[in-house]
Amino acid sequence: MTATNSTMLPLHTPCPDFELLEPLSGKTLPVQDFSDQPLLLVAFICNHCPFVRHLLEAFVQLARDYQTKGVAVIAISSNDAETYPDDAPPRMAQLAQELSFTFPYLYDETQEVARRFNAVCTPEFYLFDQDRRLCYRGCFDQSTPKNALPVTGSELQAAMDAFLQGKPVPEAQIPSIGCNIKWRPN
Repeated sequence: MTATNSTMLPLHTPCPDFELLEPLSGKTLPVQDFSDQPLLLVAFICNHCPFVRHLLEAFVQLARDYQTKGVAVIAISSNDAETYPDDAPPRMAQLAQELSFTFPYLYDETQEVARRFNAVCTPEFYLFDQDRRLCYRGCFDQSTPKNALPVTGSELQAAMDAFLQGKPVPEAQIPSIGCNIKWRPN
């Protein structure tokens, strides 16, 4: 298991525009559908990554909890599904259903959306404010499959709590670490 750190897209970057397929519903969803919430959380995840699997249940619960507080949540898989069939749309839909995702799990088949975000690993988290400017990018918490730290979501939760309480989101943020995105061959 080789670990990759996120690239830390510059804070205040506007949220890239995108429209992607949600395999569970078969619908294409534009990011503008989530413009009525004060915060937008975009998470790059996938089905097979051990780093994602390590925190997935906690992430699903955190998303559920914060959606009731006004946070729109979107998860995206950008992995090459031909090389990694566990990350193919039917398996994405199955996982979303099995874990009762309360947020859309979108498929970035062309990987163009991942490139717009400068996403390089799974999991990777991006939090955008009401003006859809990046206010947090980094890790869920500092737990990994190989350390003994508990999965808490503390880093991401602290950023969302600060914003929702009208406080500045701390700019000192820890990069996410995970599996590299599985890019399609050129």
